[in-house]
This record gives sequence, C-alpha cells and structure tokens, in this order.
Amino acid sequence: MSITIHFEGTLKDETAYEAVVSEASNLATEMSWPARPISEKKVTLLRVKGEKDWDYVGPVKGIEIRPHENSDPLRLVFDRQLYVQEYIKTQFAPVEIHVAVSDFLKRLEPYFESFNVTDEGEYYDTNNLKKLEDHIQWCYKALDQYLDQEDKYYGPVRSADGRIIDVLEKD
Repeated sequence: MSITIHFEGTLKDETAYEAVVSEASNLATEMSWPARPISEKKVTLLRVKGEKDWDYVGPVKGIEIRPHENSDPLRLVFDRQLYVQEYIKTQFAPVEIHVAVSDFLKRLEPYFESFNVTDEGEYYDTNNLKKLEDHIQWCYKALDQYLDQEDKYYGPVRSADGRIIDVLEKD
C-alpha cells in the first residue's frame, strides 16, 4: 500500500559509475537536495532475486540523496560488481518529488547494461500524472482504514535508516 519506485541494474563499467555519481550530485545541487557520498568496506545489503533472499556482503560505494523530508532517501549503492538494487517511497512527499526521481532514473538508464524500474505509481512508464495522483489517493485511503483502528495500528514511522514505514501494528 505505498507509492514506491523499485530499481535495479548493473552499470556498464567504472566510467559509468563515475558518471552516475556525478549526475546524482548535480541533481542534488540543482534541486537543493542534501546528498552524501557512500563508501564502506563491509556492508550487508538485503536483496531479493526471483522472490528469494540473497544478501550481499562486501564493499559498497555510491551516493545518497534526500529529495524531501517526507520521502525515503534515494540511495544509489553499488556493490563490487557495480550492481544496485534499491527503492524509494515517495507517497508522502509532493507528487513533484516522484516525478523528479522518475525523470532522474530515466536519465541514468544509458549507463547500465541492464536496468529495471518498477514504479507502483505507474508514472515511470506512462508519464501519466493523473494515474500517479490516483494511486497516491488510493494509498491514503487504504492507510486511513488501518489508522482508523487506533487501538491496533499506527504510522507512518521513519526507521533509523531514513526509510518510511506506512503502518505498524501495536503490540
């Protein structure tokens, strides 16, 4: 019940990596979005492939951008094979944030050998703003149905890593 853009792919080479980070940094500057580089020697990334969990453990590098206080961070975190598998939830931010992130991901496509984007708001493939807005309204209605049960559910909640969790069940 969220509006999330999922993306994954493998960059063509190290030059493509440098270009993607540069593009991301430029976007952050243009949009006045906070950004920070990512470079860590050993990290565990929780990943799913073919509906099966497969975790990556090793070095990572990339960049994290904060498009809006009410969206997830946009994380471009690459493993040693230059593979990325990430997502960004945008439903609580203005619709323009979702559009800007979608447009940015489209700009990155040429740098990838393979790149797959799944947009739960259906904007990425259609550029249909009305459809995106309809999906967002549906999500708010569904969330309200949970939150109307105050004794059972609460949310949204921001986790320690900056991600937004729509609804949680009370203990």
